[in-house]
This record gives sequence, structure tokens and C-alpha cells, in this order.
Amino acid sequence: MLFSPILQLAIDFSIHIDFVERLPNYFAVMFPALLLIFSGTLYRVGYAFLGAPVEWANFSPLAAILLCGAAYLPRKMTLLLGAGPIVVADLILNVHYHTPLIDSGMFSRYFAFGLILLLGFRNKNQHYNKLLFLFASTLAASFLFYLITNTGAWMMTAAYSKTLPGWWQALTIGLPGFPSTLFFFRNTVFSDLFFTVLFVVAQTIFTTSRARVTEAAPSTVRIPIQRRQS
Repeated sequence: MLFSPILQLAIDFSIHIDFVERLPNYFAVMFPALLLIFSGTLYRVGYAFLGAPVEWANFSPLAAILLCGAAYLPRKMTLLLGAGPIVVADLILNVHYHTPLIDSGMFSRYFAFGLILLLGFRNKNQHYNKLLFLFASTLAASFLFYLITNTGAWMMTAAYSKTLPGWWQALTIGLPGFPSTLFFFRNTVFSDLFFTVLFVVAQTIFTTSRARVTEAAPSTVRIPIQRRQS
């Protein structure tokens, strides 16, 4: 098979490195999971540097990256390799757009990210209908991100009136001269679902291949050594 050497390398790594023994069984998905996480983050940065076409605005699976990472990866790995690249990408984009490194919109975004991480950690402990729960959580994460970030924009943007109609404008049509907020929400949902599907497929293929190789591996038989008596 084309990917057999890669799978064997991943399996050898998980066997011969001592600290891996203490990780959960989800270690088998770390290679494809991290590849998808970094690909999604690079796409987000590349989208901005390539001109940011409006049609692809918000097609960036931030919520799904954190959700799937929290659901399948060890907690420390999720915080370091899931949330870490998102923070770095935010700083790069703020420099690119000539905005302060810490802008007001980051507070609402990271509050939403915190809730999404908690939702993902809840999914880790889900033993029944895990796949259904994961996709339902993906939709919930997309909605949380949309609701919290746009509410934050309504509170911090002077162009929105601080009234119920102004809040509803922030959630629906947005500001004049820009695509509607619902357009951004639609792209967010599509990108999160797309990433979750890729994540689940990669996890299934990789763990299935790992299980087959493990079953095919010969068992180790220990032969007792007799000591010579003096």
C-alpha cells in the first residue's frame, strides 16, 4: 500500500518512545489530526495573504479544529497544538491587517473558543452515539462562535445601535457595504462540518490500519532462563 511506510513509522514511534505509553489510545489519530489542524491554520493565513476573496470569507474551521482536537487528542496536546496555532495565526493576521496585536474582537473569540473546548472535552467522555454527538457538537460550536463573536462586535462597534434591533442587525445583515452576517455564518458551518468529516475519516482509516498491523504482528513468547546452580 502507498501509505504503509507512513503507518509503520507512526506505529513504531508509538511503541518505542516511552512517554507514549502513558497517552490514551487516541494517540493513533495524532498524526492525521495534527496534519489537518495545521493545514486548516495555514489555509486561514494563506487566505488572507492571497487577497481574501469574499466568497470564501469565514470558510475557516476554527471551531471544528478545537472541538475535534479536544474530543480526540490528549488535553495538553489540544491546548498546545490545537489552540496554539490559532493564537499564532491571529497575531500574524493582526500584523498583516495593521491592527493591534491584541484587538477587542479577540476577547469574544477566545471566550467562544473556551466554551468550544469544554464541549469537546465533554465529547471525549461520550461513549454512546459518539459520532452523532460529535456532529451535533460541531453545529453547536459553529452557532456558539457565530452568536458570541457577533454579539461582541455589536457591543464594541460604534456603527451598531446598542438596542435590540441593533443587536439583531449584527446577527443578520451586518454593516452596510459588507456581506451579511448570515453569509459568514453559513460558510462557518460548512467549513466546520467539512473539517469534522475529514477528521473522522482520517481517524477511522488510521486507527483501523493500526489495529490490523497490531493483530498481524507476531506475539512475543518469553522463554524462562534456567540458572545454573553452583
